[in-house]
Amino acid sequence: MSRTPKQPPSTASVSADADGLAVTRERFLSAEKIEPAQVRDTILASWWRSRHWNVAADRIELTYLRDPDLDTPLTHSALPVLRHLRENLDGQPISIILTDPAGVVLSRMTADRDLTAHLDRVNLAPGFSYAEQFVGTNGIGTALEGGRPMHVFGHEHYAEHLEDLACAAVPIHHPISGKTVGAIDLTCWRRDAGPLLLALAKNAAGQIQQALLADSGVRELELLQEYLRTCRRTAGIVFALNNDVVMMNDQARQVLDPAEQAVLLGQASQTLAGPRPSSAVDVQLPSGLTARLHCRPVPADGRRNGGVVHVKLSPNARPALESAPAHGRVSALAGTGLVGSGVLWLHGVRRVEEAFAAGEWVVVEGEPGVGKLAVIRAVHDRHDPGGHFKVLDAAGTGDPAWAAAARREIVTGSGTVVVRHLDRLGPGRVQALAAALLALRSSERRDRCRVAATMSTGAGPADLLRFFPTTVEIPPLRHHSEDVQELVPQFLGRLVPDGRLVCSPEAMQVLVRASWPGNVEQLWQALRRTVQRRRTGSIQPQDLPPEARTVSRRLLSTLESIERDAIVQSLIDNDGNKVKAADSLGMSRATIYRKIHEYGIVTA
Repeated sequence: MSRTPKQPPSTASVSADADGLAVTRERFLSAEKIEPAQVRDTILASWWRSRHWNVAADRIELTYLRDPDLDTPLTHSALPVLRHLRENLDGQPISIILTDPAGVVLSRMTADRDLTAHLDRVNLAPGFSYAEQFVGTNGIGTALEGGRPMHVFGHEHYAEHLEDLACAAVPIHHPISGKTVGAIDLTCWRRDAGPLLLALAKNAAGQIQQALLADSGVRELELLQEYLRTCRRTAGIVFALNNDVVMMNDQARQVLDPAEQAVLLGQASQTLAGPRPSSAVDVQLPSGLTARLHCRPVPADGRRNGGVVHVKLSPNARPALESAPAHGRVSALAGTGLVGSGVLWLHGVRRVEEAFAAGEWVVVEGEPGVGKLAVIRAVHDRHDPGGHFKVLDAAGTGDPAWAAAARREIVTGSGTVVVRHLDRLGPGRVQALAAALLALRSSERRDRCRVAATMSTGAGPADLLRFFPTTVEIPPLRHHSEDVQELVPQFLGRLVPDGRLVCSPEAMQVLVRASWPGNVEQLWQALRRTVQRRRTGSIQPQDLPPEARTVSRRLLSTLESIERDAIVQSLIDNDGNKVKAADSLGMSRATIYRKIHEYGIVTA
């Protein structure tokens, strides 16, 4: 879906339309119907966000941060650029402002006395945050919220005390990590605003990012060298980190699961930033093990630059896993049809496989559609190829003979028996199943029949869970969205044989960034609907069903899904033009914006 973006208005057109825009803003604030043509799309979207955050339009009251941190890579790289810009502006009534990623003003350089006084009155000064959620529509907050350059003129501001100003702001992205580290903003009187204001801000942001890159190169190189020296001298777990980079050796990746890695990285970051960065710290891990962190800060140009950490686990620590990389361990399951290389996904699969290898009964939990049963089936096929595999589904059956059949299968069966939807069993069936599991556990047939179960995330029946020493959680697809790129070709191969249908890079990008609240099952069903419309060639974004174009993290009701699908289809039919889409659906422009935001519809 593509459309021609609306071009920024010139200063003359903004001045000519000021009265109409002021009326439109007042009507919006009064919850009256407005004329959409009077306001830019990006500004109207920001107004809606400001209303959602209950921002006051008639006053500016902000909390004050007395001592914002000015000893950061951003300030060291940006301030020389901004001082040079101030010299070039040569006393022009323009304020040069630097903020952190939360919109807190770090520095303000202004040559005009009247402008300085006005900015003080509206708290556009060091220590105050101009994030959109506090001030409403403004250059700084709206640029940071949208992640792109933004200019806001006069009455486009949500707060009336800002309507005499014009501002142009550009987010500053770290050149290595890509994270937003701050913003540069140029603010002047509305009457003095010119079309080059935003271009000037963009140029300054580019210079700051170049300075960050040069500075980061030195800092990252020094950290890398110290990390490699430590790895050569020290056996065991070693990692290095700063605000932008994390490095971890093979031992750390193999021995520690993701939750343990997160705990250690968080503690190391806190220790390195504290008053005693070189001290040893003991940390209790989620597994019950104790880890001792030996932190060594790495300076750069006299400033602290993260550090290198050596970790020693307590004596009862589990042995290291085999030296094969993680993707090698999962490749052994490739023949079963199980794909995916996301860290959390691999961790879940590995834990299920470890339980099977140890002969333990295991419960696999997770949101609906994450692939719990598929993991159990794949691990069964790996350890008992050709063996008996039986699924006893406890959901949605009114068969009074279910309990008797389940008992018979468990007590006399062999191979693997899976009780699906364990958490949906009624009290009577819980007791019957508990009796069957007890009978099997006490019998000589225990080694011939392995029992597994699935349930949604949360508490299951305690009378049954006591039979299962291990519970493994399978993550939702949004937590390993990189695996969509492996799942899509596999699913298309099942739906359309002989490779007659492939997914284009553009469509794959849409699929990867969708949130999939229904997880892998929802992705499968979406592709099933797609192949009904496109059976050969290359899938394009317009071939995908509407649900693939949303980033909502909740499952919609039937009525909401119908409305969402109608909006998406109308946007496709009108080349992304929201005004035309709203007209064709018989809804106001404000309503379609609200619905697009509510349903997480991706419009570009």
